[in-house]
Amino acid sequence: MKKTLLLLLILSTGASFAQEKSKDYADALNLINAWVEAQRDYQQLPSVSVGIVNGQQVLWQKAFGFGNVAGKVPASPSTVYSICSISKLFTAIAIMQLYEQGKLRLDDTVETLLPGYNLKQQFAGSGPVTVRSLLTHSSGLPREADYPYWTGPDFPFPTDQQVMSRLGQQETLYPASTFFQYSNLGITLLGEIVEHVSGMPYNRFVEDNILKPLQLNDTKPAMPGDQHGKRLAIGYTAISRSGSREPVNLFDARGIGPAAGYSSTVEDLGKFASWQFRLLENDRQEILKSSTLKEMQRVHWVDPDWNTTWGLGFSVSRNNNSSIVGHGGSCPGYRTTLQLDPKEKLAFTVMINAGGESPEVFAREIREVLSKVPGERREVAVDLNAYSGLYNAQPWGSETLVMPWYGELAVIGLPNTNPDESMMLLRHIQGDTFKRVRRDKTLGEEVAFERDAKGKVVRMKQHNNFQTKKN
Repeated sequence: MKKTLLLLLILSTGASFAQEKSKDYADALNLINAWVEAQRDYQQLPSVSVGIVNGQQVLWQKAFGFGNVAGKVPASPSTVYSICSISKLFTAIAIMQLYEQGKLRLDDTVETLLPGYNLKQQFAGSGPVTVRSLLTHSSGLPREADYPYWTGPDFPFPTDQQVMSRLGQQETLYPASTFFQYSNLGITLLGEIVEHVSGMPYNRFVEDNILKPLQLNDTKPAMPGDQHGKRLAIGYTAISRSGSREPVNLFDARGIGPAAGYSSTVEDLGKFASWQFRLLENDRQEILKSSTLKEMQRVHWVDPDWNTTWGLGFSVSRNNNSSIVGHGGSCPGYRTTLQLDPKEKLAFTVMINAGGESPEVFAREIREVLSKVPGERREVAVDLNAYSGLYNAQPWGSETLVMPWYGELAVIGLPNTNPDESMMLLRHIQGDTFKRVRRDKTLGEEVAFERDAKGKVVRMKQHNNFQTKKN
Protein backbone atom coordinates (compact mmCIF):
# COMPACT_ATOMS: atom_id res chain seq x y z
CA MET A 1 0.00 0.00 0.00
CA LYS A 2 2.82 2.41 0.87
CA LYS A 3 4.54 1.62 -2.44
CA THR A 4 1.30 2.32 -4.32
CA LEU A 5 0.83 5.67 -2.59
CA LEU A 6 4.46 6.59 -3.26
CA LEU A 7 4.04 5.73 -6.96
CA LEU A 8 0.85 7.81 -7.18
CA LEU A 9 2.62 10.72 -5.52
CA ILE A 10 5.52 10.52 -7.99
CA LEU A 11 3.15 10.31 -10.96
CA SER A 12 1.02 13.22 -9.77
CA THR A 13 4.12 15.31 -9.08
CA GLY A 14 5.44 14.49 -12.55
CA ALA A 15 2.12 15.49 -14.17
CA SER A 16 2.07 18.73 -12.21
CA PHE A 17 5.64 19.48 -13.25
CA ALA A 18 4.80 18.81 -16.91
CA GLN A 19 1.87 21.23 -16.70
CA GLU A 20 4.07 23.88 -15.10
CA LYS A 21 6.66 23.51 -17.83
CA SER A 22 4.16 23.88 -20.69
CA LYS A 23 3.93 27.44 -21.97
CA ASP A 24 0.79 29.50 -21.79
CA TYR A 25 0.46 30.98 -25.27
CA ALA A 26 -3.07 32.38 -24.87
CA ASP A 27 -2.28 36.12 -24.64
CA ALA A 28 0.40 35.89 -27.32
CA LEU A 29 -2.02 34.20 -29.72
CA ASN A 30 -4.68 36.84 -29.05
CA LEU A 31 -2.16 39.53 -29.87
CA ILE A 32 -0.99 37.68 -32.99
CA ASN A 33 -4.61 37.33 -34.11
CA ALA A 34 -5.20 41.09 -33.83
CA TRP A 35 -1.86 41.93 -35.48
CA VAL A 36 -2.32 39.61 -38.50
CA GLU A 37 -5.84 40.89 -39.05
CA ALA A 38 -4.60 44.49 -39.01
CA GLN A 39 -1.70 43.77 -41.36
CA ARG A 40 -4.07 42.12 -43.81
CA ASP A 41 -6.32 45.18 -43.75
CA TYR A 42 -3.55 47.75 -44.07
CA GLN A 43 -1.73 45.83 -46.82
CA GLN A 44 -5.06 45.23 -48.57
CA LEU A 45 -4.39 41.52 -48.90
CA PRO A 46 -7.19 39.32 -50.24
CA SER A 47 -6.45 36.68 -47.61
CA VAL A 48 -3.84 35.44 -45.17
CA SER A 49 -3.92 31.91 -43.75
CA VAL A 50 -1.68 31.11 -40.77
CA GLY A 51 -0.84 27.90 -38.94
CA ILE A 52 1.34 27.27 -35.89
CA VAL A 53 2.29 23.74 -34.86
CA ASN A 54 3.92 22.81 -31.56
CA GLY A 55 5.34 19.31 -31.96
CA GLN A 56 2.36 17.05 -32.65
CA GLN A 57 -0.22 19.64 -31.62
CA VAL A 58 -1.87 22.38 -33.66
CA LEU A 59 -1.28 25.48 -31.56
CA TRP A 60 -3.27 27.88 -33.73
CA GLN A 61 -4.76 27.99 -37.21
CA LYS A 62 -6.77 30.83 -38.67
CA ALA A 63 -7.49 32.54 -41.98
CA PHE A 64 -8.39 36.16 -42.63
CA GLY A 65 -10.12 37.62 -45.69
CA PHE A 66 -11.28 35.98 -48.90
CA GLY A 67 -9.92 33.29 -51.17
CA ASN A 68 -12.22 34.73 -53.82
CA VAL A 69 -12.85 38.45 -53.31
CA ALA A 70 -15.54 38.97 -55.93
CA GLY A 71 -17.33 35.78 -54.92
CA LYS A 72 -17.03 36.58 -51.21
CA VAL A 73 -15.63 33.11 -50.52
CA PRO A 74 -13.99 33.33 -47.08
CA ALA A 75 -10.56 31.83 -46.57
CA SER A 76 -10.05 29.11 -43.96
CA PRO A 77 -7.17 26.89 -42.81
CA SER A 78 -8.42 24.34 -45.39
CA THR A 79 -8.25 26.83 -48.27
CA VAL A 80 -5.85 25.62 -50.98
CA TYR A 81 -3.03 27.88 -52.20
CA SER A 82 -0.13 27.43 -54.59
CA ILE A 83 2.89 26.68 -52.40
CA CYS A 84 5.27 27.18 -55.32
CA SER A 85 8.87 26.56 -54.21
CA ILE A 86 7.88 24.70 -51.05
CA SER A 87 7.30 22.01 -53.71
CA LYS A 88 11.07 21.56 -53.74
CA LEU A 89 10.97 19.94 -50.30
CA PHE A 90 8.82 17.09 -51.61
CA THR A 91 11.13 16.57 -54.59
CA ALA A 92 14.13 16.54 -52.24
CA ILE A 93 12.44 13.94 -50.03
CA ALA A 94 11.71 11.78 -53.09
CA ILE A 95 15.40 11.95 -54.05
CA MET A 96 16.45 10.96 -50.54
CA GLN A 97 14.05 8.02 -50.56
CA LEU A 98 15.84 6.75 -53.67
CA TYR A 99 19.14 7.44 -51.90
CA GLU A 100 18.06 5.30 -48.93
CA GLN A 101 17.09 2.52 -51.33
CA GLY A 102 20.59 2.58 -52.82
CA LYS A 103 19.31 3.63 -56.25
CA LEU A 104 21.44 6.77 -56.40
CA ARG A 105 24.22 8.53 -54.51
CA LEU A 106 24.42 12.20 -53.64
CA ASP A 107 27.67 12.52 -55.55
CA ASP A 108 26.35 10.82 -58.68
CA THR A 109 26.61 13.12 -61.68
CA VAL A 110 23.51 14.25 -63.53
CA GLU A 111 24.88 12.71 -66.76
CA THR A 112 24.98 9.22 -65.23
CA LEU A 113 21.42 9.40 -63.91
CA LEU A 114 19.61 11.37 -66.60
CA PRO A 115 19.98 10.33 -70.25
CA GLY A 116 19.54 13.34 -72.51
CA TYR A 117 21.21 15.79 -70.14
CA ASN A 118 23.35 17.90 -72.44
CA LEU A 119 23.47 21.36 -70.87
CA LYS A 120 26.76 22.99 -71.86
CA GLN A 121 29.48 23.28 -69.24
CA GLN A 122 31.29 26.49 -70.22
CA PHE A 123 34.03 26.19 -67.57
CA ALA A 124 36.72 23.67 -68.46
CA GLY A 125 37.96 23.44 -64.88
CA SER A 126 34.52 22.91 -63.33
CA GLY A 127 33.81 20.00 -61.04
CA PRO A 128 30.84 17.73 -61.81
CA VAL A 129 27.18 18.70 -61.52
CA THR A 130 25.90 16.24 -58.92
CA VAL A 131 22.69 15.40 -57.13
CA ARG A 132 24.10 17.11 -54.04
CA SER A 133 24.90 20.30 -55.93
CA LEU A 134 21.39 20.41 -57.38
CA LEU A 135 19.87 19.98 -53.90
CA THR A 136 22.02 22.81 -52.50
CA HIS A 137 21.64 25.15 -55.52
CA SER A 138 25.41 25.17 -55.98
CA SER A 139 25.47 23.39 -59.35
CA GLY A 140 26.14 26.53 -61.39
CA LEU A 141 23.07 25.84 -63.54
CA PRO A 142 20.85 28.69 -64.77
CA ARG A 143 17.97 29.73 -62.57
CA GLU A 144 15.31 28.78 -65.13
CA ALA A 145 14.64 26.53 -68.11
CA ASP A 146 14.72 28.16 -71.54
CA TYR A 147 11.11 29.40 -71.53
CA PRO A 148 9.44 32.66 -70.30
CA TYR A 149 6.99 30.92 -67.96
CA TRP A 150 7.01 33.59 -65.25
CA THR A 151 5.69 36.12 -67.79
CA GLY A 152 2.00 37.00 -67.64
CA PRO A 153 -0.74 37.08 -68.38
CA ASP A 154 -0.75 33.42 -69.49
CA PHE A 155 2.47 31.99 -67.92
CA PRO A 156 3.53 29.56 -70.70
CA PHE A 157 5.08 26.74 -68.65
CA PRO A 158 6.78 24.04 -70.74
CA THR A 159 6.26 20.31 -70.51
CA ASP A 160 9.08 18.18 -69.15
CA GLN A 161 9.86 17.04 -72.70
CA GLN A 162 10.16 20.68 -73.78
CA VAL A 163 12.48 21.44 -70.84
CA MET A 164 14.79 18.59 -71.82
CA SER A 165 14.66 19.45 -75.53
CA ARG A 166 16.22 22.88 -74.94
CA LEU A 167 18.86 21.90 -72.37
CA GLY A 168 21.48 21.81 -75.11
CA GLN A 169 20.78 25.49 -75.85
CA GLN A 170 21.64 26.48 -72.25
CA GLU A 171 24.95 26.67 -70.45
CA THR A 172 26.20 26.91 -66.89
CA LEU A 173 26.45 30.30 -65.20
CA TYR A 174 29.31 29.31 -62.86
CA PRO A 175 31.63 26.37 -62.27
CA ALA A 176 29.93 23.75 -60.13
CA SER A 177 30.28 24.12 -56.33
CA THR A 178 31.46 27.73 -56.56
CA PHE A 179 28.47 29.99 -55.85
CA PHE A 180 24.90 29.67 -54.63
CA GLN A 181 22.53 30.18 -57.57
CA TYR A 182 18.92 29.36 -56.84
CA SER A 183 17.74 27.16 -59.69
CA ASN A 184 14.24 26.02 -60.56
CA LEU A 185 15.86 24.24 -63.49
CA GLY A 186 18.09 22.26 -61.11
CA ILE A 187 15.18 21.00 -59.00
CA THR A 188 13.18 20.29 -62.16
CA LEU A 189 16.02 18.00 -63.27
CA LEU A 190 15.85 16.25 -59.89
CA GLY A 191 12.21 15.53 -60.67
CA GLU A 192 13.32 14.01 -63.97
CA ILE A 193 15.86 11.91 -62.06
CA VAL A 194 13.13 10.66 -59.69
CA GLU A 195 11.08 9.56 -62.68
CA HIS A 196 13.95 7.90 -64.53
CA VAL A 197 15.52 6.12 -61.54
CA SER A 198 12.23 4.94 -59.99
CA GLY A 199 10.63 3.93 -63.26
CA MET A 200 7.43 5.74 -62.18
CA PRO A 201 5.89 9.02 -63.30
CA TYR A 202 7.03 11.75 -60.91
CA ASN A 203 3.52 12.67 -59.72
CA ARG A 204 2.63 9.07 -58.97
CA PHE A 205 5.89 8.50 -57.10
CA VAL A 206 5.37 11.41 -54.70
CA GLU A 207 1.68 10.63 -54.23
CA ASP A 208 2.33 6.95 -53.43
CA ASN A 209 5.49 7.40 -51.35
CA ILE A 210 5.02 10.74 -49.59
CA LEU A 211 1.60 12.39 -49.78
CA LYS A 212 -0.66 9.38 -49.17
CA PRO A 213 1.44 7.80 -46.38
CA LEU A 214 1.51 11.15 -44.54
CA GLN A 215 -2.23 11.66 -45.22
CA LEU A 216 -1.59 15.01 -46.87
CA ASN A 217 -4.91 14.71 -48.64
CA ASP A 218 -5.08 18.34 -49.80
CA THR A 219 -1.48 18.51 -51.01
CA LYS A 220 -1.09 17.86 -54.74
CA PRO A 221 1.83 18.09 -57.19
CA ALA A 222 -0.42 20.31 -59.32
CA MET A 223 -3.06 23.02 -58.99
CA PRO A 224 -6.67 21.72 -58.66
CA GLY A 225 -8.10 23.89 -61.43
CA ASP A 226 -11.65 22.59 -60.95
CA GLN A 227 -11.62 24.18 -57.46
CA HIS A 228 -10.35 27.60 -58.59
CA GLY A 229 -12.32 30.30 -56.81
CA LYS A 230 -13.81 27.71 -54.45
CA ARG A 231 -11.41 25.76 -52.24
CA LEU A 232 -8.46 26.93 -54.34
CA ALA A 233 -7.87 30.61 -53.62
CA ILE A 234 -7.69 32.97 -56.56
CA GLY A 235 -4.29 34.64 -56.84
CA TYR A 236 -4.04 38.42 -57.09
CA THR A 237 -1.38 40.87 -58.26
CA ALA A 238 0.93 43.00 -56.19
CA ILE A 239 -0.72 46.21 -55.09
CA SER A 240 -0.86 49.09 -57.61
CA ARG A 241 -0.34 52.78 -56.95
CA SER A 242 -4.11 53.15 -56.75
CA GLY A 243 -4.29 50.48 -54.06
CA SER A 244 -5.95 47.82 -56.22
CA ARG A 245 -5.10 44.16 -56.71
CA GLU A 246 -6.30 42.34 -59.82
CA PRO A 247 -6.95 38.60 -60.27
CA VAL A 248 -4.08 36.64 -61.86
CA ASN A 249 -4.71 33.90 -64.40
CA LEU A 250 -4.40 30.41 -62.95
CA PHE A 251 -1.16 28.78 -64.03
CA ASP A 252 -0.12 25.17 -64.54
CA ALA A 253 3.58 24.57 -63.82
CA ARG A 254 3.63 21.44 -65.98
CA GLY A 255 7.28 20.40 -66.49
CA ILE A 256 8.47 22.79 -63.74
CA GLY A 257 6.13 21.06 -61.28
CA PRO A 258 8.87 19.41 -59.15
CA ALA A 259 10.22 22.90 -58.41
CA ALA A 260 7.08 25.02 -58.26
CA GLY A 261 3.87 23.17 -59.06
CA TYR A 262 2.41 21.98 -55.75
CA SER A 263 -0.70 23.20 -53.95
CA SER A 264 -1.54 22.69 -50.28
CA THR A 265 -3.23 24.09 -47.19
CA VAL A 266 -2.16 25.45 -43.82
CA GLU A 267 -3.64 22.31 -42.26
CA ASP A 268 -1.61 19.94 -44.44
CA LEU A 269 1.69 21.79 -44.05
CA GLY A 270 1.09 21.61 -40.29
CA LYS A 271 0.88 17.81 -40.61
CA PHE A 272 4.03 17.89 -42.75
CA ALA A 273 5.83 19.83 -40.02
CA SER A 274 4.64 17.46 -37.27
CA TRP A 275 6.00 14.52 -39.25
CA GLN A 276 9.40 16.19 -39.30
CA PHE A 277 9.31 16.80 -35.55
CA ARG A 278 8.43 13.12 -34.97
CA LEU A 279 11.33 12.01 -37.11
CA LEU A 280 13.82 14.44 -35.57
CA GLU A 281 12.89 13.47 -32.02
CA ASN A 282 12.91 9.69 -32.39
CA ASP A 283 15.12 7.13 -34.07
CA ARG A 284 12.50 5.78 -36.45
CA GLN A 285 11.59 5.39 -40.10
CA GLU A 286 8.49 7.06 -41.48
CA ILE A 287 8.83 7.93 -45.16
CA LEU A 288 12.52 8.56 -44.39
CA LYS A 289 14.96 7.50 -41.71
CA SER A 290 15.45 9.97 -38.87
CA SER A 291 19.13 10.22 -39.76
CA THR A 292 18.31 11.12 -43.36
CA LEU A 293 16.03 14.03 -42.43
CA LYS A 294 18.65 15.31 -39.98
CA GLU A 295 21.21 15.15 -42.77
CA MET A 296 18.90 17.12 -45.06
CA GLN A 297 18.44 19.85 -42.45
CA ARG A 298 22.09 20.47 -41.64
CA VAL A 299 24.16 22.96 -43.63
CA HIS A 300 25.73 21.43 -46.76
CA TRP A 301 26.54 24.64 -48.59
CA VAL A 302 27.94 27.94 -47.38
CA ASP A 303 28.24 30.65 -50.04
CA PRO A 304 31.52 32.59 -50.21
CA ASP A 305 29.68 35.60 -48.75
CA TRP A 306 29.01 33.50 -45.59
CA ASN A 307 25.41 34.79 -45.60
CA THR A 308 23.68 32.07 -47.60
CA THR A 309 23.50 28.54 -46.18
CA TRP A 310 21.57 25.59 -47.53
CA GLY A 311 20.83 22.00 -46.66
CA LEU A 312 19.69 19.18 -48.94
CA GLY A 313 16.57 20.83 -50.34
CA PHE A 314 15.95 22.84 -47.16
CA SER A 315 16.91 26.42 -46.55
CA VAL A 316 18.84 26.59 -43.27
CA SER A 317 19.42 29.81 -41.35
CA ARG A 318 20.33 30.91 -37.84
CA ASN A 319 18.05 32.77 -35.45
CA ASN A 320 19.63 33.50 -32.07
CA ASN A 321 20.32 30.05 -30.64
CA SER A 322 18.09 28.11 -33.03
CA SER A 323 18.35 26.90 -36.60
CA ILE A 324 15.36 27.70 -38.81
CA VAL A 325 14.72 25.24 -41.63
CA GLY A 326 12.07 25.19 -44.33
CA HIS A 327 11.33 26.94 -47.60
CA GLY A 328 9.43 29.83 -49.10
CA GLY A 329 7.36 30.04 -52.25
CA SER A 330 6.52 32.79 -54.73
CA CYS A 331 4.35 32.11 -57.77
CA PRO A 332 1.97 34.27 -59.85
CA GLY A 333 -0.63 35.47 -57.35
CA TYR A 334 0.65 33.55 -54.32
CA ARG A 335 3.30 33.93 -51.59
CA THR A 336 3.87 31.22 -48.97
CA THR A 337 6.38 30.09 -46.36
CA LEU A 338 7.01 27.12 -44.08
CA GLN A 339 9.50 27.68 -41.25
CA LEU A 340 10.46 25.12 -38.60
CA ASP A 341 12.36 25.66 -35.37
CA PRO A 342 13.42 22.08 -34.52
CA LYS A 343 14.87 23.11 -31.15
CA GLU A 344 11.57 24.58 -29.90
CA LYS A 345 9.44 22.16 -31.96
CA LEU A 346 7.52 25.10 -33.41
CA ALA A 347 6.53 25.43 -37.07
CA PHE A 348 4.94 28.37 -38.84
CA THR A 349 3.02 28.36 -42.11
CA VAL A 350 1.79 31.54 -43.80
CA MET A 351 -0.10 31.64 -47.11
CA ILE A 352 -1.08 34.81 -48.98
CA ASN A 353 -3.00 34.89 -52.27
CA ALA A 354 -1.32 38.03 -53.59
CA GLY A 355 2.02 39.09 -54.97
CA GLY A 356 4.42 41.66 -53.62
CA GLU A 357 4.14 40.78 -49.93
CA SER A 358 6.36 38.80 -47.58
CA PRO A 359 4.91 35.84 -45.68
CA GLU A 360 8.37 35.46 -44.14
CA VAL A 361 7.79 38.70 -42.20
CA PHE A 362 4.54 37.32 -40.80
CA ALA A 363 6.20 34.03 -39.82
CA ARG A 364 9.26 35.73 -38.31
CA GLU A 365 7.24 38.14 -36.21
CA ILE A 366 4.83 35.47 -35.02
CA ARG A 367 7.84 33.40 -33.94
CA GLU A 368 9.40 36.38 -32.17
CA VAL A 369 6.18 37.29 -30.35
CA LEU A 370 5.87 33.70 -29.09
CA SER A 371 9.48 33.80 -27.94
CA LYS A 372 8.61 36.68 -25.59
CA VAL A 373 6.04 34.66 -23.64
CA PRO A 374 7.13 34.85 -19.97
CA GLY A 375 7.45 31.86 -17.72
CA GLU A 376 4.57 32.95 -15.48
CA ARG A 377 1.59 35.30 -15.43
CA ARG A 378 1.65 38.27 -13.04
CA GLU A 379 -1.20 38.61 -10.59
CA VAL A 380 -3.19 41.80 -11.18
CA ALA A 381 -6.10 43.38 -9.27
CA VAL A 382 -8.02 44.69 -12.32
CA ASP A 383 -9.67 43.21 -15.39
CA LEU A 384 -7.14 43.94 -18.13
CA ASN A 385 -9.70 43.13 -20.82
CA ALA A 386 -11.48 46.37 -19.95
CA TYR A 387 -8.59 48.32 -21.50
CA SER A 388 -8.20 46.04 -24.51
CA GLY A 389 -8.98 47.38 -27.96
CA LEU A 390 -7.97 49.78 -30.70
CA TYR A 391 -7.25 53.44 -29.98
CA ASN A 392 -7.15 56.27 -32.53
CA ALA A 393 -3.53 57.37 -33.08
CA GLN A 394 -4.23 59.89 -35.86
CA PRO A 395 -2.69 62.04 -37.22
CA TRP A 396 0.66 60.65 -35.96
CA GLY A 397 -0.13 57.03 -36.61
CA SER A 398 -3.05 54.90 -37.69
CA GLU A 399 -4.07 52.91 -34.61
CA THR A 400 -2.77 51.73 -31.27
CA LEU A 401 -3.53 48.19 -30.15
CA VAL A 402 -3.83 47.52 -26.41
CA MET A 403 -4.17 43.93 -25.20
CA PRO A 404 -3.57 41.88 -22.03
CA TRP A 405 -0.07 40.36 -21.85
CA TYR A 406 0.40 37.93 -18.95
CA GLY A 407 -0.68 40.28 -16.17
CA GLU A 408 0.41 43.45 -17.97
CA LEU A 409 -0.81 45.38 -20.99
CA ALA A 410 0.89 45.23 -24.39
CA VAL A 411 0.73 48.38 -26.53
CA ILE A 412 1.59 48.24 -30.24
CA GLY A 413 1.19 50.76 -33.04
CA LEU A 414 -0.58 49.50 -36.18
CA PRO A 415 0.32 48.78 -38.93
CA ASN A 416 3.61 47.32 -37.75
CA THR A 417 6.17 45.07 -39.42
CA ASN A 418 8.09 44.53 -36.17
CA PRO A 419 5.57 44.12 -33.33
CA ASP A 420 7.86 42.17 -31.02
CA GLU A 421 10.46 44.95 -30.94
CA SER A 422 8.00 47.83 -30.77
CA MET A 423 5.79 46.29 -28.07
CA MET A 424 5.46 48.52 -24.99
CA LEU A 425 4.42 46.87 -21.73
CA LEU A 426 2.36 48.64 -19.06
CA ARG A 427 2.25 47.46 -15.44
CA HIS A 428 -0.77 48.16 -13.26
CA ILE A 429 -0.15 50.55 -10.34
CA GLN A 430 -3.59 51.38 -8.97
CA GLY A 431 -7.07 52.13 -10.24
CA ASP A 432 -6.79 52.87 -13.95
CA THR A 433 -3.16 53.94 -13.72
CA PHE A 434 -0.27 51.99 -15.23
CA LYS A 435 3.43 52.63 -15.74
CA ARG A 436 5.58 51.80 -18.73
CA VAL A 437 7.99 48.92 -18.19
CA ARG A 438 11.40 50.01 -19.44
CA ARG A 439 13.74 47.57 -21.18
CA ASP A 440 15.81 47.32 -17.99
CA LYS A 441 12.58 46.26 -16.18
CA THR A 442 12.36 49.48 -14.15
CA LEU A 443 9.18 51.56 -14.37
CA GLY A 444 8.86 54.71 -16.45
CA GLU A 445 6.12 57.27 -17.03
CA GLU A 446 2.46 56.87 -16.12
CA VAL A 447 -0.14 55.81 -18.64
CA ALA A 448 -3.69 56.33 -17.39
CA PHE A 449 -7.05 55.28 -18.76
CA GLU A 450 -10.31 57.18 -18.41
CA ARG A 451 -13.86 55.83 -18.23
CA ASP A 452 -17.24 57.26 -19.21
CA ALA A 453 -20.26 57.60 -16.93
CA LYS A 454 -21.13 53.93 -17.50
CA GLY A 455 -17.66 52.81 -16.40
CA LYS A 456 -16.44 51.90 -19.86
CA VAL A 457 -12.81 52.73 -20.75
CA VAL A 458 -12.86 55.42 -23.46
CA ARG A 459 -9.44 57.13 -23.48
CA MET A 460 -5.75 56.45 -22.87
CA LYS A 461 -3.54 59.25 -21.55
CA GLN A 462 0.24 59.38 -21.95
CA HIS A 463 2.48 62.46 -21.62
CA ASN A 464 -0.68 64.54 -21.00
CA ASN A 465 -2.10 63.61 -24.42
CA PHE A 466 -5.01 61.35 -25.26
CA GLN A 467 -5.95 58.57 -27.64
CA THR A 468 -9.64 57.74 -27.88
CA LYS A 469 -10.77 54.13 -27.83
CA LYS A 470 -12.38 53.06 -31.11
CA ASN A 471 -14.00 49.80 -29.98
